[in-house]
Amino acid sequence: MARASSLSLLLVLLVAAVAGARVPVDAARNTTLGELRETTDALVNTGLAKLGYKYVNIDDCWAELNRDYQGNLVPNKRTFPSGIKALADYVHAKGLKLGIYSDAGTQTCSKQMPGSLDHEEQDVRTFASWGVDYLKYDNCNDAGRSVRERYTRMSNAMKKYGKNIFFSICEWGIENPATWARGMGGNSWRTTGDIADNWDSMTSRADQNDRWASYAGPGGWNDPDMLEVGNGGMSEAEYRSHFSIWALAKVWAGPLSGNRKAVVLWNRQGYQATITARWSNVGLPASASVTARDLWAHSSFSAQGQLSASVAPHDCKMYILTTK
Repeated sequence: MARASSLSLLLVLLVAAVAGARVPVDAARNTTLGELRETTDALVNTGLAKLGYKYVNIDDCWAELNRDYQGNLVPNKRTFPSGIKALADYVHAKGLKLGIYSDAGTQTCSKQMPGSLDHEEQDVRTFASWGVDYLKYDNCNDAGRSVRERYTRMSNAMKKYGKNIFFSICEWGIENPATWARGMGGNSWRTTGDIADNWDSMTSRADQNDRWASYAGPGGWNDPDMLEVGNGGMSEAEYRSHFSIWALAKVWAGPLSGNRKAVVLWNRQGYQATITARWSNVGLPASASVTARDLWAHSSFSAQGQLSASVAPHDCKMYILTTK
């Protein structure tokens, strides 16, 4: 059951459409500046920002189809009439960070705006001048050029002009980026193809991501794609499992600060099951006595030697264990 490694993305890079440290906004449906401001306000007003949900990210389609006469990317005049810098200023004033999207190709995946291939330094300078804090770098329309070449070009530009920008490498796990993305300055790397809002897609991406657990750690994280929580394709129990597993970035048991442990008991079967995590599985001494905090039930109890629970089909239990 357990995977022993560092706790991953809960307060660093959870991807969630409803609530997450990185909240992606689908610009492909012509998201407006006003909607992005509302999203920013919601993170603050709901208290999520205080819990570590810091990034508001714009996805594809935020720019005009063509660059300007100097070769610069141009924000969409209809949806971002005051530009990206004005939005970044607004987000920063709320104590949050702004993310943006580009692609290691001639166009982005939507083909509605230019990619950054062969414009890497120019685009990173632009992003930095706007105050962008995060770059998702996708992998469409590659002009027949290799992944390593294209991402190395952006890596070099980021090291030169974007040292303060989080570099999210999104090449879909094709060439096992967990093995090389950190070395080119990546702060996260997609380990899978795009997720869909259903149980099979979610669990398969969890398994694909688990292969690379040992490569994750401070400064560089595996990314199994965004959370689908709340989009309607799974049950409440399945979404609870989805959120819990992604919170651990597929590290099903891992260390927290203060000698605490995070543990998820995940029932992937279609029937009720009792699941047990022994202390030897989660890195605790066999004789240790702990206080177990059930994060979904908001209750606490004592445990020694192991932790067992009856878990509903496709559901999970998630605990924080604090040694007494």
